[in-house]
Amino acid sequence: MLLEFKEVTGRGKKFKLDHISFALEPGYMMGLAGKNGAGKTTLVRYILDEHYPYEGDILLDGRNIKEDRKQTLDEIGFISEENVFFEQFSITQNVELMGDFYSRWDSVLFEQCLKEMGLYVGQKVGNLSRGEYMKFQLAFAMAHKPKLYILDEATAGMDPIFRKEFFKFLRQTIMDEKASILMITHIEEELEEKMDYVGIMEQGRLVEFKSVL
Repeated sequence: MLLEFKEVTGRGKKFKLDHISFALEPGYMMGLAGKNGAGKTTLVRYILDEHYPYEGDILLDGRNIKEDRKQTLDEIGFISEENVFFEQFSITQNVELMGDFYSRWDSVLFEQCLKEMGLYVGQKVGNLSRGEYMKFQLAFAMAHKPKLYILDEATAGMDPIFRKEFFKFLRQTIMDEKASILMITHIEEELEEKMDYVGIMEQGRLVEFKSVL
């Protein structure tokens, strides 16, 4: 299995997860849905942020993510509404600052992906539209060849034409690299039409996990 949650439980003042367990194999896409406050964001934070305490185990490619945080983050591509890049800098400048953090960074692949998405390296990140920013994040993630892609509402507001291409990129990527995708979304057609597995969360619990292959 590439991603495994084993009885993961955690509680805070405004969040909780209650005995979450599931497994995702390499080469598959899982969609995770639920109302605001259901626990989707908390689940992602447990993977990405070491400061969120929890009980149970989260495994990435068979290794507990707590064992080596640097390696864990090296193997994850995160695409979200949040701005994690420097808005005042160009795409090239952001890549120069952040690309070296990843052990498998491929500049040629990045430029190829960027070109396919209709972006150019001189564009200022702060001037990108929401759709363009998502394209940039996807190109950046693909260029460091992660094992797991985490997409947090990445397609919300994306134009329908590129959304189709977006999933084409994702599907081809996981087939080529034997990666997996965990996608947080509220768009129902993405769950049934695009995903391989669907999980539904309610009040911090995973109330449904099913195959839609």
